[in-house]
Amino acid sequence: MITFLLRRLANYVVLCFVVVFLTYLLASLTFDPIALLVHHQPPPPQAVINDKIRQLHLDQPIPTRFVEWFGGVLHGDFGNDVFGNPINQDLWTRALTSLRLFGLGTLIGVVFGVLVGVVSAIRQYRVTDYVATFGSFVLIAMPVFVLGTLLKFAAIKLNQLTGSDFLVFEGEVTPGFTGSFGAELGDRLRHLILPTLAIALGLVAYYSRYQRNAMLDVLGSDFLRTARAKGLRRRRALYRHGLRTALIPMATLFAYGFGTLIVGGPFTEHIFDWHGMGEWLITGIGTQDANLTTTVTLFVAVCVLLSGLLADLAYAALDPRVRI
Repeated sequence: MITFLLRRLANYVVLCFVVVFLTYLLASLTFDPIALLVHHQPPPPQAVINDKIRQLHLDQPIPTRFVEWFGGVLHGDFGNDVFGNPINQDLWTRALTSLRLFGLGTLIGVVFGVLVGVVSAIRQYRVTDYVATFGSFVLIAMPVFVLGTLLKFAAIKLNQLTGSDFLVFEGEVTPGFTGSFGAELGDRLRHLILPTLAIALGLVAYYSRYQRNAMLDVLGSDFLRTARAKGLRRRRALYRHGLRTALIPMATLFAYGFGTLIVGGPFTEHIFDWHGMGEWLITGIGTQDANLTTTVTLFVAVCVLLSGLLADLAYAALDPRVRI
């Protein structure tokens, strides 16, 4: 088992390096220093453009620039953006922001998505199944910016009805807020409720559909009928043997879904004014910033790598054949 995990880890590291290099290559090939300076009026002289090219090392071959940048990354230095600002200055703050926002939302979405899917499968073609199916299809068809806007509108109405401002939907913290650690934690949790709910609701709808189908495949299996014939109660047979088997194909979906969700939520971050990695990626693409875009890609690749290892561990925990 350890050998298997180490082999998979080595494969993930190689894939991570390839993805990062290709991202840097594509971002460098499309970079245009003139477009970066086009907002200047009158247009900058050629000497200014040449100085910018030297400043960004664009006069060097792309492989040379990548090796120099990657060497700095190995020492914890991700270089500067196209405006000369150190990327390290905002990297960890934005990374923690995205992990805090999407980590909690993903966890809630996975747990309740599995529960809704299992209940829908067990109670197939009953009122519970129809309600869950209808609600899931509505949420899946609803773009996140629509769902986020509706949640903000509902929060405003609820605050007006209760005469309070408990539900906050702008930013991560209240500007200028001071207080004890507990008070600051409570303020952050208030800001976290609505964006987490916007992420979790979509994931519950998405995962519940897959979990329902996976559970339905298991309900008619021979091993489940054998477990019942040996005297196990229906509920114990379903949750001890049926659910465990149905979760196996879902493990990869859960793990890799989290890795890609981190930068897949710029709409959520923009709606609720959170400054995370998704927003940063859009900024990097808009400014044709090779260092910034590749840094975000590296962060996502590491998240996907760790998610892949978690998926392998989940497989081993759920399926004894993998451990053997």
